[in-house]
Amino acid sequence: MSFSLTSPPLARALADRNYSEPTPVQSAVLEEAAHGRDLLVSSQTGSGKTIAYGLAIGETLLDGAERLGRAALPLALIIAPTRELALQVQRELAWLYAQAGARVISCVGGMDPRREAMLLDEGAHIVVGTPGRLRDHIERRRLDLSELKAVVLDEADEMLDLGFREDLEFILKSAPESRRSLLFSATFPKEIIRLAESYQRDALRIEVQATTRGHADIAYKAVRVYPKEAELAVVNLLRFHNAPVALVFCNTRNAVRHLEAILLERGFTAVALSGELGQNERNAALQALRDGRARVCVATDVAARGIDLPGLDLVIHAELPHDSEVMQHRSGRTGRAGNKGVSVLLVPQSRRRKAERLLMEGKVEAEWIGPPTAEEIHALDQQRLLQDPLLAGEEGEDDAGMIEALMAGREAREIAAALVRLYRSRLPAAEEAGDPGFGRDERRAPRANEDYAAKRRPFGAGREADEGERPRKAAGPRGETVWFRLDIGRKQGADPRQLLPMLCRRGRITRDEVGAIRIFDRETKVEIDADVADRFYESAKVPDRDRITIEPATEERRAAKSFEDKSSERRAPPRRGAADGSDSADRPERGGKFERLGRAERQAAPYRGREAGERKPYEDSGDGRPAGKKPFNPKAKRFPGKAERPEGGRPAGKPFGKGKPPRRG
Repeated sequence: MSFSLTSPPLARALADRNYSEPTPVQSAVLEEAAHGRDLLVSSQTGSGKTIAYGLAIGETLLDGAERLGRAALPLALIIAPTRELALQVQRELAWLYAQAGARVISCVGGMDPRREAMLLDEGAHIVVGTPGRLRDHIERRRLDLSELKAVVLDEADEMLDLGFREDLEFILKSAPESRRSLLFSATFPKEIIRLAESYQRDALRIEVQATTRGHADIAYKAVRVYPKEAELAVVNLLRFHNAPVALVFCNTRNAVRHLEAILLERGFTAVALSGELGQNERNAALQALRDGRARVCVATDVAARGIDLPGLDLVIHAELPHDSEVMQHRSGRTGRAGNKGVSVLLVPQSRRRKAERLLMEGKVEAEWIGPPTAEEIHALDQQRLLQDPLLAGEEGEDDAGMIEALMAGREAREIAAALVRLYRSRLPAAEEAGDPGFGRDERRAPRANEDYAAKRRPFGAGREADEGERPRKAAGPRGETVWFRLDIGRKQGADPRQLLPMLCRRGRITRDEVGAIRIFDRETKVEIDADVADRFYESAKVPDRDRITIEPATEERRAAKSFEDKSSERRAPPRRGAADGSDSADRPERGGKFERLGRAERQAAPYRGREAGERKPYEDSGDGRPAGKKPFNPKAKRFPGKAERPEGGRPAGKPFGKGKPPRRG
């Protein structure tokens, strides 16, 4: 089936965009049985629903005409759950109805409502917005729905989950009863059915069957990671796939900020997208991804619905989603409109069962693998360098002199080595991320883990291992090193995981050339191999965007020597003389320390008190207590009995009554 049943201006717009065959949901809404009727459509995300309802309402708006009339009161209203989805729908419908002369505007939260009011006063054919902002315009009498012919609820299930039911009912009640109502949802929960029964008339129910694997064009992979190496696995996955645009999902805003900072530190062009950002900041981030100025977007689930980015080939779940529906909406950002995509779930050992449950509920078969290794990434870098278009380009006339100058004093190998160094300097460094090995063959997994533990070098070479990390394998003395000082310390949030890649990037050195990293309260000392110290300082002395100053720490060896001397003094304090002024050598010694006397010797020896002869020698009464001391009787009364009391009265100092003071007066 083709788009032959579509209105001519819409068909021409689709042809200009190279749309040749409709998707299943688009074919379903173009059937003869769906013409002019209310629709209740269920289809998975990424199936072309926006174009589907754009075509479905086209016949109602155009009514066989080539162009729409002058823009006045809106003829169609599209309601979306999020700002990003509403703005994307506005862009899609703008080009779809461009040849029909339609004016499409958006009304979403976070934007200037006064500007939107001006656009509504100027007139519009189609209005796209979020429920809260649309209701606000209706209540303020800025949006008049009296001429409305069609209402579309996009992602209706999501809007009900977000608590927009009251706003939706208000908008639907404000629209004329003669309008068409189209509800598009990924699923059909009971709330959607009740909403359709209340506000639709004889609706045609369309269910587009999902594939048995969730999304046929998406390859799912479950990557085993250590709990503290999820960030390293994200870095290696981005380097391994080298996608034009990648989307990394986290569950919280703090996790988004943290991961974005790590990726920026390692040289990735990354942007963040979360609910704490304003609408202008969100638009700027998405525009940077569309323009190619950024290639990685770290986002919360606010970006899981409705975001359609060209070239988005990779989705990484840095943190597992809460349920399978969220997982499919996240993964649905890739593999759209017939394109292929990859969805990767990072699974630590403690989340293995949850990952298996998500995959089972989503009817998805995932390949369980380990994170890409540095060797695999380097091998891919070599292939990509050989296929780089720069190597296949023709020689320019302006470049002839420079080429001759390079060839005159250097060999071909030297020029090739310089080209490789230049190519690698533009790429983020690969990380050492290990494979825990769970989920594999039990006969092979322990051996693989042993081999990995024997050769693994933990993140942050040269520093002490954090609690829970495996200790670093001893590598012997580093030889001559030079110490440098950084004006950031523990109180400023210094972390070896962030300092190490920053040092490698600014100093243009490798991890193996960095030794110990000592973090103090207000500064940090770093050990660099002596043979690269000069080059490191020349490159790193100019403060970068991190605003960290790096300078030589010439006093480090002197301070270390002084520390050792003071430590030795503390370990060997001078001996004090005896209490009577005699030297300690007069006392019995053994191996340089005072000899410990046994019990019998202590009983026979004189008591060494504050002054010589102050107390009597210790005498044993035979039962293990000093002579003359009465044995302890736990049943003995605290006060003497009546017979022992003087004149039968109370003991001295004991008050009247049961411990109560005597009454006064």
